[in-house]
Amino acid sequence: MMPAARESLLDAAYTALLRRPWSAVRMVDVAAAAGVSRQTLYNEFGSKDGLARALVRREADGYLAGIERALAAPGEPGERLTAVVEWTSSAARDNALIRAMLTGCWSERLPAPRLTAVPSLSSVPAQRRADGPLPTPRDFVRLVRDRAVTALTGPAATPADTAELARPCELAVRLALSCVAAPPAEGGGMAELIRAVVPVQTV
Repeated sequence: MMPAARESLLDAAYTALLRRPWSAVRMVDVAAAAGVSRQTLYNEFGSKDGLARALVRREADGYLAGIERALAAPGEPGERLTAVVEWTSSAARDNALIRAMLTGCWSERLPAPRLTAVPSLSSVPAQRRADGPLPTPRDFVRLVRDRAVTALTGPAATPADTAELARPCELAVRLALSCVAAPPAEGGGMAELIRAVVPVQTV
């Protein structure tokens, strides 16, 4: 199956999840919405659990791609860390799967696949990846922190530079996750929060 067709099936599954609990999402409806047969859907994902894992994997990848965009934007390090916090907050607000992955709190409406790897018999590379380990909240802290350190230090950084920046970057990531768990009041300034938690001179 072409990657675009797989994306169409994942889009259909995500749209179905917006309308009803995952337990009520039917494979036949997902296939019909994407314009393929149910057998094609099973060939691609293996099972409904395989579809759930692929959907979670895609949303995790999309969140991390947004982190990369925030870190690549022009601006001072503190501004780019602020963008990371703001992206995390908005992504979690708009996407229940991202919110569940970042907090570890999976509601009954959502699929809740095992985060550990499952045996995979799939011949589809993307599905074999989805059948591998899925990120935990702790994994996201590490992944985002490490991406931030890499983006903010540059190619000429020494190990000492990297070590010095790791702590403020992790603080910023944990601030982002705390904003997901307990969103600040409307109008609360992310830049002010970053400055309060992450010393400007270290970033």
